[in-house]
Amino acid sequence: MEENISSKMNHSVKRLVFLCLGLIIMAFGVAFSIKAGLGTSPISSVPYVTSEISGLSVGTTTIIMNFIFVLMQIAILRKQYDWFQLLQFPAAILFGTAIDLAQRIIHPIMCSSYFQQWIFCILGIFLIAFGVSLEVNADLVTTPGEGVVLSICKITPIKFGNMKMIFDIILVCISIVLSFLFLGELSGVREGTIAAAVFVGQITKQTNKLFH
Repeated sequence: MEENISSKMNHSVKRLVFLCLGLIIMAFGVAFSIKAGLGTSPISSVPYVTSEISGLSVGTTTIIMNFIFVLMQIAILRKQYDWFQLLQFPAAILFGTAIDLAQRIIHPIMCSSYFQQWIFCILGIFLIAFGVSLEVNADLVTTPGEGVVLSICKITPIKFGNMKMIFDIILVCISIVLSFLFLGELSGVREGTIAAAVFVGQITKQTNKLFH
């Protein structure tokens, strides 16, 4: 009996480590995407633009957006909501804090050519995809953004893949509107955003196979 309890505790600790490591790696992916200057991933486009508008750090605006996503899940699912998913709150704080830390760490690295920008962008895409794989295989909580998509899928006949694409497009459109409305120019959405939208999911599928 004691061995079973100890085994379960060790398994839970490993899953928690996977989750935290995945979030930190994703944060470095976001930081490299921002450093590249070719546009962030769709899920990070709104925090980036609102950071530019408000003067807050990207990590702070990411935490705020993820908190809103958790509240949206509760509003959508109501009694069906799994209260264990409230752990998304501390996960969001860790993720946002890690983004700010990652930006400080890589800040001294120079990026002076378009070729270097793409190197950083590709590195960011790979790190985000690998971090997502770790987070998914931890199987503890979903990210708040994915949680919203899953919540909508539970109450509608829309498949997850289709809803995820719609959700990402909506986020990018919000970013574009906010950019022109408050900054007078396009910010945070460029060719790198399209690359992230296309390749993060594909790379994640391959890294998931590696973990299995």
